[in-house]
Amino acid sequence: MKENKLDYTPNRWTFHRLTSRIFNPIIERIAENIHEVWAKARMDEGWTYGEKRDDIHKKHPCLVPYDELPEEEKEYDRNTAMNTIKMVKKLGFRIEREE
Repeated sequence: MKENKLDYTPNRWTFHRLTSRIFNPIIERIAENIHEVWAKARMDEGWTYGEKRDDIHKKHPCLVPYDELPEEEKEYDRNTAMNTIKMVKKLGFRIEREE
């Protein structure tokens, strides 16, 4: 552990681009699940929907179903999903669909 936490620099792995034709459907499903997990955790903490984010009153505009999210919020979840898939592949695992 470094003595000075101010010296922390994130060490991101570099990845090759995923073939979108193959991975887009799974990325979208994982992104939706990421949102659902996040929303459930917020709601369990007492957060509710609000048109504007309000940390004091625990209101958040993204506490809506995934398909109602603004596109930039969906893109954030897609990027998280894509980086998760890339990490799984980088670690040597295969992702296969059962027939």
